[in-house]
Amino acid sequence: MRAAWTLLGLSLLIAAPALAADGTLDAKDRHGRQLFVQSCGICHLKPSLTADRYGPALSRATVDGKEEGVRAVIEGGSQRMPGFQYELGAGEIDAIIAYLKTVPAPGTEPAAARGPAQAD
Repeated sequence: MRAAWTLLGLSLLIAAPALAADGTLDAKDRHGRQLFVQSCGICHLKPSLTADRYGPALSRATVDGKEEGVRAVIEGGSQRMPGFQYELGAGEIDAIIAYLKTVPAPGTEPAAARGPAQAD
């Protein structure tokens, strides 16, 4: 079962349309991306190019100026989302929020920059 989750995480990491380029991420952002893929990606990333997400796409537009609200939702959850207050520590949630600040909003990059794996 652990191998299946690892494989899922790696495939999402490679094919996820919302992931920023490695060259622009610092260590905290890379850690946040890893945590995002592991904990949030199942709902907030597309499982394939033709499939829909279960939850909304998350990006810097989700977080900018709303860090405390985003933190509260990650910790406590919502009607459709479980809370992660017992799974993620404050530093891990901070890393996820820092990573999301690096993710452009879907459709804001020119198609040539996104490439085929990032087209929506």
